[in-house]
Amino acid sequence: MKPTAKTRPEPAPLLAFGAHPDDVEFGCGGVIARETRAGRAAHLVVCSRGESASSGTPARRAAEARRAAALLGATLEFVRLDGDAMLEEKPAHSAALAAVIRRVRPGIVLAPTLVGNQHPDHPRLGRIVRDAARLARYGGVAALRRRPAHAIGLLMFYAVSPEAEPPGTLPILVDISDPEVVAAWTAAMGAHASQLSTRNYVELQLARARVHGLRSGVGYAQALYPNDPLVFGSLEPLARAARRF
Repeated sequence: MKPTAKTRPEPAPLLAFGAHPDDVEFGCGGVIARETRAGRAAHLVVCSRGESASSGTPARRAAEARRAAALLGATLEFVRLDGDAMLEEKPAHSAALAAVIRRVRPGIVLAPTLVGNQHPDHPRLGRIVRDAARLARYGGVAALRRRPAHAIGLLMFYAVSPEAEPPGTLPILVDISDPEVVAAWTAAMGAHASQLSTRNYVELQLARARVHGLRSGVGYAQALYPNDPLVFGSLEPLARAARRF
């Protein structure tokens, strides 16, 4: 007997990490908006307050992040590591983020890609989150024993900029064409007004999503890159590929 809408279990939360207050919105905000509007809880973790940015104070950027998260339908917390532009890969940081994973107990985790040609905090945080996802499932880690171990289902990376897209790696394209989703994502990006004073990042991200949509036959799509091979129970979920020409 297949589960009905009433008996189908609630999906596990989506957990997204960003090095700076705008990373999640610009890199995968459309995916967040789509999932929350489909009934999945989403929690965002920002690991600095943009202290080294050319525009905007830490207080203003934190306020912008809170507004953006609300527009996406997500909750938000800040976890201070080393500060903006000072992030280092440390076991203590991986343990701190593993504790967040154990607390939130997500099914899917999103983090910045590991490509080097971007803000150095981005790939470093991606590697820290990758390590944290492993530590979260190891029951014997002394620093994490306050909460039970948790194994996530899937770790995927998002690209904040075109330069951050992993070369030679086929992405998973998530259809975010719903007008309400696009509107919420656009508003969330626009909430980071301090960062839009020097460059139209909103137009850049919408254009990227439009190109991904055109190549896959939908209005807008965002790309995610899985850390591990995906596993399917059958071919049924594999509806089609992006090749449309």
